[in-house]
Amino acid sequence: MISSTDTVYFLLVDDIEENLIALEALLRRPGLVLLKARSGPLALEFLLKHEIALALVDVQMPGMDGFELAEVMRGTERTRRVPIIFLTAGTADRQRRFRGYEAGAVDFLHKPIETDVLKNKADVFFELYRQQQEVARQRDELRAAISENSRLLEESQQYARALQESDRRKDEFLATLAHELRNPLAPIRSAIQVLRTMGAPDPRFQEIQSVVERQVNHLVRLVDDLMDVRRISEGKLDLHLEQVDLGEILQFAVETSHPIIQAARHQFQVDLPSEPLMMKADPVRLTQVVANLLNNAAKYTPEGGEIHLTATADGPAVVIRVRDNGMGIPAEMQHRVFELFTQVNRHLKRSQGGLGIGLNLVRRLVEMHGGTIAAHSAGDGQGAEFTVRLPLDAEASPLSLDPDPEPAVAQSVSRRILVVDDNTDAAMSLSMLLSLYGHTVRTAHDGIAGIEIAQAFQPELILLDLGMARMDGFETARRLRQMPELNATKLVALTGWGQEKDRQRTKEAGFAIHLVKPIDPAKVRELLEGIGSHL
Repeated sequence: MISSTDTVYFLLVDDIEENLIALEALLRRPGLVLLKARSGPLALEFLLKHEIALALVDVQMPGMDGFELAEVMRGTERTRRVPIIFLTAGTADRQRRFRGYEAGAVDFLHKPIETDVLKNKADVFFELYRQQQEVARQRDELRAAISENSRLLEESQQYARALQESDRRKDEFLATLAHELRNPLAPIRSAIQVLRTMGAPDPRFQEIQSVVERQVNHLVRLVDDLMDVRRISEGKLDLHLEQVDLGEILQFAVETSHPIIQAARHQFQVDLPSEPLMMKADPVRLTQVVANLLNNAAKYTPEGGEIHLTATADGPAVVIRVRDNGMGIPAEMQHRVFELFTQVNRHLKRSQGGLGIGLNLVRRLVEMHGGTIAAHSAGDGQGAEFTVRLPLDAEASPLSLDPDPEPAVAQSVSRRILVVDDNTDAAMSLSMLLSLYGHTVRTAHDGIAGIEIAQAFQPELILLDLGMARMDGFETARRLRQMPELNATKLVALTGWGQEKDRQRTKEAGFAIHLVKPIDPAKVRELLEGIGSHL
């Protein structure tokens, strides 16, 4: 057990005393000492005297600014591993952000700071440092026990090895996490620079666009998987069960995984039963299970390989198999492939590697559906097969279909739409997309400007970012709702937060729709088609 008396030091760096006092009041907790510095040189003195668990550094300071302080810290052995969160009152452009990350930042927070976000991040580093202290304390106790009693030597060595393995896997995971989350940013930055240099459309434009799309989707999948594992571990992920036809679920999964399979030029065969297989399942999560297995097969199969997806009924259950002729699974790893943070082949090139959580997430979701999953491989280079067994719904009948369904009516009405986002790139790209769909679009880069444009433009739909610095989306929405001339305007929240409590908060604030960034263009079109009849 971690001792509550172990002291953890946070360093707060800001040239304005009031900001330091506010941070101190927000972060104060038992066992935490908050060191306050009003300049870079004073901060360096604290860093030399104390072991710092986290540095919260203001970017704009006279003399030595936050970036310069971070660069000095990274150049000193004692302080180069101290995690840094930059606090900034300005809008950090891409160049400034990359400079910060290159200097060793783990995050940027914009002022005024969202208290819940800062407290959650601070809690993570507080607990991580406590755990590191506990590991060091246990190691010291082991050394003392070994020297005092040789009878405990073997047990102590085993315990030490277990601690080392746990510590190694933790460090390996953190390194992989940092690498994998930053890795997609490099080709994105390069692709954007190429597009900027090319200036006008070019035959290579589609290829560059595909690079950007693949890498963004890669990053989104990593973050989504991380969040899902966390929710399951905390018991906060609920299944939304409904009667579904497995065939439709598998088709959705195939559509989701098609880009990565096609990019690797794999031969893909699908063998599905012709009759409906009805189940009680969460269609989103079950699609995620099969798509993750297909993505895994594509990732671990050399280019031009073979992937097979089959589904067959077996009594009261259905058996789904994903088979490939790829790298295979060594015998000693086959019982560990579903463990968290496990990667079968660590020499896999990093552009394709993952965090080692995908199969663990698949197993958990399958078990939540009352099913089982197993992996089999003849060994290295012999391919692999994953078998999922799920219960069928014996009492269900095939979903009835309208024999003469009404054809879908394409969205042809041009709507007046206002996009409000302080990220100019995000606002520009979304407005361009909406314009291509035939709508009349205006943009604003803060809440105050958004309100002014809305009064003159009278939009039918406002896509409103929540995390704006000058006036956040909630306050902007409140003021918009006070204007009688905008009573019929629908508000859509744009945010990076997607938990149920976040959706409930936007609903209470008067938003009709809650969209989680990064927004899928297809979902934007679905939104406009779905909400169009109500505008």
